[in-house]
Amino acid sequence: MASVPSLASTVQQRLADGLSAALPDAGSADPLLRRSDRADYQANGILALAKKLKGNPRELATQVVAAIPENDVLKEIEVSGPGFLNITVTDAAIVRTLAARAADARLGVPFNESAGTTVIDYAQPNVAKEMHVGHLRSAVIGAAMVEILEFTGESVVRRHHIGDWGTQFGMLIQYLIEHPHELDHKAEDGAEVSGEEAMSNLNRLYKASRVLFDSDEEFKTRARARVVDLQAGDEETLALWQRFVDESKIYFYSVFDKLDMDIRDGDVVGESGYNDMLVETCRILEESGVAVRSEGALCVFFDDVKGPDGNPTPLIVQKSDGGFGYAATDLSAIRDRVQNLKATTLLYVVDARQSLHFKMVFETARRAGWLNEDVKAVQLAFGTVLGKDGKPFKTREGETVRLVDLLDEAVDRATSVVREKADDYFEKTGERLLTESEIVENGQYVGIGAVKYADLSTSAARDYKFDLDQMVSLNGDTSVYLQYAYARVRSIFGKAGDRTPLAHPELELAPAERALGLHLDQFGEVIAETAAEHAPHKLAAYLYQLASLFTTFYSECPVIKPAPAQDVAENRLFLCDLTARTLHQGMALLGIRTPERL
Repeated sequence: MASVPSLASTVQQRLADGLSAALPDAGSADPLLRRSDRADYQANGILALAKKLKGNPRELATQVVAAIPENDVLKEIEVSGPGFLNITVTDAAIVRTLAARAADARLGVPFNESAGTTVIDYAQPNVAKEMHVGHLRSAVIGAAMVEILEFTGESVVRRHHIGDWGTQFGMLIQYLIEHPHELDHKAEDGAEVSGEEAMSNLNRLYKASRVLFDSDEEFKTRARARVVDLQAGDEETLALWQRFVDESKIYFYSVFDKLDMDIRDGDVVGESGYNDMLVETCRILEESGVAVRSEGALCVFFDDVKGPDGNPTPLIVQKSDGGFGYAATDLSAIRDRVQNLKATTLLYVVDARQSLHFKMVFETARRAGWLNEDVKAVQLAFGTVLGKDGKPFKTREGETVRLVDLLDEAVDRATSVVREKADDYFEKTGERLLTESEIVENGQYVGIGAVKYADLSTSAARDYKFDLDQMVSLNGDTSVYLQYAYARVRSIFGKAGDRTPLAHPELELAPAERALGLHLDQFGEVIAETAAEHAPHKLAAYLYQLASLFTTFYSECPVIKPAPAQDVAENRLFLCDLTARTLHQGMALLGIRTPERL
């Protein structure tokens, strides 16, 4: 089905037609329509137009209103102040537009079949290292943007650029050669090793090898030689390196599973995936003059990047000893993503503290011609997760918080909230609404949803406080509030009897019905804005307002009891159904589940 024009776009077109008819010299002037608390919409474009035409804005506004023929969309247009237009639409137009949205499986949201290809770089853990709270935002924000962009029609390629290369592997591999059973799995009865067991193995081996590396000069020499073997592609060394990667993936995937995220093996392309391109990347940059040799290193300089001493701070692509830095890998990844994956947008969900690095990498790629007018690179920079005290989130011992511990605690807290609500319901009604297994399952959905929503409801660039008490609260801007709103809507249909959702454009709407309907109609526009600006917090804000408007509607507009007239009940059930579908779809795009019963 074709996308459904929003009511706002229909109003915009009627105003534009009126502008053209009344003021031919206006050209294709924008009415500048927006939602308003004075009416349904307000148009402010005539003020700027009057300045251009050197006319009185209020007189021009009056002419425009007079030029708009009577129609079934615009109920009233009032000229206000110096030339604002306050616009009220008909109740019938609201319901007809919503009915068209409800008839579409996509709720009227456009699907752009000619959209480009976006490669999203997100969720970038390090091999043989534990994931901590610092890994949370890249994973959650990136996964949401994947869903949102795919929903709008963008072809999305996921890339998890894991840290799987570097000097520390010489130490780990050499230790494993000398202690060959340290990574052996001890799972009984042929059971698969768990993520926790895999990480425990890696932690134990890392600590033991580090102690030996720091205390035994001969081992340190052997470990450094092993790095050379790794970089040279020695088969035995590569095979052992692969064991570390595979063991780490068991752990990574277990954490992503807790986060209710789908990570596919083919999407994991670590630093090592670009090793074969590094020499050529450097050669291209040097031969084209984009990079130059400075004190033996291959560098790219920028006029606006200087160190504390005032001297230029270069991007070092190749070190003076011949080794390659992160820049060489990142630039090779850009080449691969543009030339082989045919990307039109490269989206990097990376900590804001790496902004300077990526600014220099992107500028270097532009100078080399890999980025241009047809291919852009964007850093979706995110802030830091803070504790309740406003400081970087740490344990009481001052250590970085393990991500699995944080997620487990969120699920435990949420399960307690779900169980408490279920017990309250039982005490009031004598009916068990949820089984124990449903309580546990919903606790998972609510806990993980709470963590994701707290992140996604904050502008990515901002730091935010990790406060589990607030996150699992039933009140305020939380995913729990939204999930309970969805469950409340669904529960209405269990009590509706033989009444079914049906739009009735002929009915007069109550104020709460109008407010809910006008907000529901904005869903497509919010999705488009969220996708274009890479701003999932805008979708989260929309959904919270939707749940709040539904709560007001629910309290002011009886659906079941006291029983309204049949047509009123059907129309209100129609609004309930569209609200539920919009909440469900919007939350799914944020990666949050909406249980039918809570």
